[in-house]
Amino acid sequence: MAAEHDLNTVTADSTPARASDIPSLDRLLADGAFAPLLTKYARTQVTDALRGELERLRGRALGGDLYLDALSVQAIASNVDAGLERRARPQLRPVFNLTGTVLHTNLGRAVLADPAAESVMRALTAPVNLEFDLNSGGRGDRDDLVEPLLCELTGAEGATVVNNNAAAVLLMLNTLANRREVLVSRGELVEIGGAFRIPDVMRSAGAKLVEVGTTNRTHASDYAHAMAPHTALLMKVHTSNYAISGFTASVGVAELAAIGRAHGVPVAVDLGSGSLIDLARWGLPKEPTVRDTVSAGADLVAFSGDKLLGGPQAGIIVGRRDLIQRLKKNPLKRALRVGKLTLAALEPVLALYRAPELLANRLTTLRLLTRSAAAIEAQAQRLLPVLHAALGAVYEVTAAAMTSQIGSGALPVDRLPSHGFCVRKAGGKRGSLTRLEAQLRKLPRPIIGRLAEKALWLDLRCLEAGDEAQFVAEWNSFDR
Repeated sequence: MAAEHDLNTVTADSTPARASDIPSLDRLLADGAFAPLLTKYARTQVTDALRGELERLRGRALGGDLYLDALSVQAIASNVDAGLERRARPQLRPVFNLTGTVLHTNLGRAVLADPAAESVMRALTAPVNLEFDLNSGGRGDRDDLVEPLLCELTGAEGATVVNNNAAAVLLMLNTLANRREVLVSRGELVEIGGAFRIPDVMRSAGAKLVEVGTTNRTHASDYAHAMAPHTALLMKVHTSNYAISGFTASVGVAELAAIGRAHGVPVAVDLGSGSLIDLARWGLPKEPTVRDTVSAGADLVAFSGDKLLGGPQAGIIVGRRDLIQRLKKNPLKRALRVGKLTLAALEPVLALYRAPELLANRLTTLRLLTRSAAAIEAQAQRLLPVLHAALGAVYEVTAAAMTSQIGSGALPVDRLPSHGFCVRKAGGKRGSLTRLEAQLRKLPRPIIGRLAEKALWLDLRCLEAGDEAQFVAEWNSFDR
């Protein structure tokens, strides 16, 4: 990385400079010091950056704080190089997720397994049969790339994919209940991140929300009594991001499906996190699976691709073939459809579920969720000297037990025992935890932790062995 020349540094032999002392743009571009920059960035970018640098130097000269040693060709070239390097740095960058939240919405949720990443790279670098039927030679349906696999894994008759689960819910409501009524339990009117609320989605889809039951108790009779000629859909929303306990009652999918069949009204379930397999076999919280929900009688089930499923961002809908076909014919489906990269990532992730015995090793999300606290503690003890060396005596760093969460919007109340680092200000020292947290965010590969209880917590659950070398390198280059 280019080192930017400090124009504010005044040495004993520094002589004040005037604006007329600043070299011309053409002279600088012709100098050999700029040859590497012209080769790397090309003339247009270098010229623009140099022009801006010369303007800054003129401003300093007029302010009386410019000195001749800052006007060497090498100093100006170094500043231009540093500016161009900053400008070329991607805005979307890899980070170390040490927040303790495995499926962190703001950090991209699920990290893709290697087969998915390889599949995306192939789709990026060559034409693919996105909507081309290789058997007939005619136009195909992009859903055909994953629909058979989704039906195999869920037991559903049909499937379609849109860009996220909010889009999936919107498409279901707009297709089946536009200008008609949808019955939803009052206790299931959820809000997720970004102020996304079920009532708002209903309104946007053109459906009329009819609340049934109460916040803590809803019975089958509440749905039955609310049925009317304009009722188009019974909807159940899985409350994966909060829990109501105590004096509660709710209607299960099977019972709701029976009510729907009796009145000829389909039942749609927003399953949210979308687990394809029972996570309890790995000691994780039990979640309703998509297959169980379909088997219970749900006509349509919507769920996310990038939460518990461990795939790319996507909204997946499975269910009755006739209803899936209606969804596909809605013009809104085209606006919400996914591109080749999503499908390239989704198919290999789904294929991993064919071998559930190997899933905890091959699926990145599940591998992170099932890491043992003992293994993470051993990692913390191994890396502790690195942090001690980087932070010196200004901060007190200890390896500490802590708890991770599965996701901020997916099972946020369930905790996993973990381990990591607790960083506090050393007694009598002037270190600032807020400043340290900000410095870590500015590293070439930012380290993202969390500030709480007058400490900076760095949970190592999501730091895999393959990333340790780069993690250590960031700390070795850290300048506090």
